[in-house]
Parts: sequence; structure tokens; C-alpha cells
Amino acid sequence: MSSEGLQRGYAILKEQIDAPTASYLSSCVNCGMCAEACLFFTETGDPRYTPIHKVEPLKKVWRHEYTFWGRLSKALGLSKPVTDEELAAWSPLVYDGCSMCGRCSVVCPVGNDITYMIRKVREGLAAAGHAPEGLVAATRRAITVGSPMGVKLPALQAQIRHVEQDTGLSVPVDVENADYMLLLSSMEIMNFPEFIAAVTRIFDRTEVSWTISSEAFEATNSGIQIGVSDLAAELVQRVVTAAEKLNVKYVISPECGHAYMAIRWEGPNLIGRPYGFRVVHILELLDELREQGRLKLQGKETDRLTYHDPCQIGRRGGILEQPRNLLRAISDDLVELPGGGMMNWCCGAGGGVSSNERADEIRLRAFNRKKSQLDQIQVDGLVSACSNCRIHIEEGLEHNHIDLPVLSLTELIEKHLAD
Repeated sequence: MSSEGLQRGYAILKEQIDAPTASYLSSCVNCGMCAEACLFFTETGDPRYTPIHKVEPLKKVWRHEYTFWGRLSKALGLSKPVTDEELAAWSPLVYDGCSMCGRCSVVCPVGNDITYMIRKVREGLAAAGHAPEGLVAATRRAITVGSPMGVKLPALQAQIRHVEQDTGLSVPVDVENADYMLLLSSMEIMNFPEFIAAVTRIFDRTEVSWTISSEAFEATNSGIQIGVSDLAAELVQRVVTAAEKLNVKYVISPECGHAYMAIRWEGPNLIGRPYGFRVVHILELLDELREQGRLKLQGKETDRLTYHDPCQIGRRGGILEQPRNLLRAISDDLVELPGGGMMNWCCGAGGGVSSNERADEIRLRAFNRKKSQLDQIQVDGLVSACSNCRIHIEEGLEHNHIDLPVLSLTELIEKHLAD
């Protein structure tokens, strides 16, 4: 890595130290509780994966640049700044061994948002050139093509034609003044187009006014995952521009965990202004339609089901009761995962880990925590609301020779639409 790369990374790390970060770094009591909350630590036993340890480069910059003793040591030549070798060594810890699930932040006894700080470390590593190639490539495609998986408009249009043939319904595209604009993740377009069909049928039956934008249909924000705020802001702005051009009242985040966090919670801060519309998760909307009596359901699932809370939707997004309301409407045999809900364990693939081939081995190892939850209950199916979780859980189950279907909650609700 060139000295210019190190200088960029160091400068970005220095810029990341705001008042909250300084207070977090100075108040850590080194209790170790965050370690037991992290599946990458619990499943490896490696102390390097302790969440607070992952922010060490940021802490070193803070001490060196902003504390009295750090500045004095710097002036006397007694301390050294962060090196490029250190940044390179930390890249696998913050990209491969962290899904940004936020569980460590919840358990911190002094209220430190460790996830917030790890995100800042990613900003510095990306600037220094130490982001994993898989995320670099995905982000490049997101910026140049519009999708981290390289999904272009013709691919979406082809899937829409299939959905229209299968459902006999029209999928509205670029309709102005609709109430809702639906976003889709690349995985839903290419891996789970059944989601588009399910939404189409549900919205037709509930008479929801909706559309998809041909200019900004991608929900995934690779800039958030890699840790480059400028690129994350550019991707958010595409959605905002399209939504305001179509003059919609709401933007719907689909079954994608980090996409919801990116567009709803991070987005306004990234672009520096409030939206002219509201963001809702698809589960929020479905539960609202149920409460209003517009979403009429019939029949009950005969299988014993459980629900996996995606971290960014549940713990960090607050969408906890809505999926359970919906599931209870179609199932009398719903069992909670041990420790589910707010403190549910991550599947292990979030935060860009699934896009990072370098992390494949540890990702599957981290899945053992989800396996241990499932081992404690007897169920016939696992339901979730994140396409990324869905793919990784399916892979983890197959890796462990477990035959258990993984279901989309939206698709499941569509199957129970009343006639």
C-alpha cells in the first residue's frame, strides 16, 4: 500500500472521531461483555474478534490526536501513529468477522455503540485500500451499473413479464403520484422473484396504489457495507430523486435487512436533508393493512414454524411485533427461537460478509450459533424477512446436512390471501 493510501486512511479515521465516538472510547471499562454477544467470538473463541478490539485503530488515532497524554507522547516522539500494516491486519476483523448486527452495542453496560465505531473503522480501511475485493467489486457495480450484483433494468423487466404472465396482473412501473414506490434487492429480482409476484397479488387484493421506478429499483446500498459515506449517499440520493420525481408518499423497503437501515435510518443523514416521503418496511405495511382490515387472510399453516429476526430489521430497526402479528394470523403453532426478538443471534452474513468471498469459511463457522438455536426447538420451517439471511441460512443448513425449509414471510402471507 502506498503512503498516500495510508495518509488517506489515517485522515478519514481522524475525521470519524466525533463527540459520541470520543465519549465511547473514553468510557469503555474493558468488561468483555461485548465478546460474549458476538457470534464471531463465541464460535471461534478467538479474542481478536472481541467487538471492542475491532475498533483499536480508531482508538489509537483518538489517543494519538485528541488526548492530552497522546499528544504529549506524540510531541516527544514516544508514540507511533497507526501503520499500514495494522490497518491491513484489522481488515479481516472488521469486514470478515463482523456483520454489523448491533448485538454488542445492546449489551454494553455503559451504552457504547460499538457497531457505530466499527462502521467508522471501515471508513478508514476503505480509504486506505484495505476493503475486501468482493465488496470493492460489488460497490463498483452498484455505482456504475446500479446494482451490486450487476442486475440491470432489462433483467427486472424480464422478471416483471414472468410475474405478469403468472399472476394475470400488471406490475406498475414509473407511475406518477402512486402512494407507494417499491424497492427490490438484487437477490429478490434474481433469486426470489416470487417476492415480486407475492407483493403484486397482495397489493392488488388490498387495492394499494404502488409503482416501481425504472431509474432506482435497487434497495441494496453497498456504500454502507464497505464503509464509504460518499458512495452510500450517492446510492441513497438515486432513490430519493426517483421517489420525488414520481411524487410518491412512501418508499417501501423490501425483505432486505441492511437496505432498510440504509434508506430509513442512515439515508437522511447521508444526504443531509429530510425526505419528501416516508420509508416503511414491507412488514410494517402488511401489518398496517391487516389492522385496517384490508389484508384479509384465511387458513392456517399446518407446520410448526419459527421466525428469524434479521438484525437490521429487528434489533436495529424496531420491526419486532409486526412479523409476529402476521405470523399469528396464519399459524397457531409458532414457536420462538431461544433468545429471539431483540437479542436474536445474527445469521452471520450481514454487513457485507456474504459479499466477501474471503469470509466464506468464518461465515459458515459463525452459522453454528444459529444452528444451536434451531437445535433447541423442533420446527418444520423457518420464516424470515431478509433475502440475504434466507440465502445464507439455506447454505448453512445444507452445510450442516439439515433439511429445513426457509420461507419468506411476505410470500407466506400471499398464500393465505382470502378469496
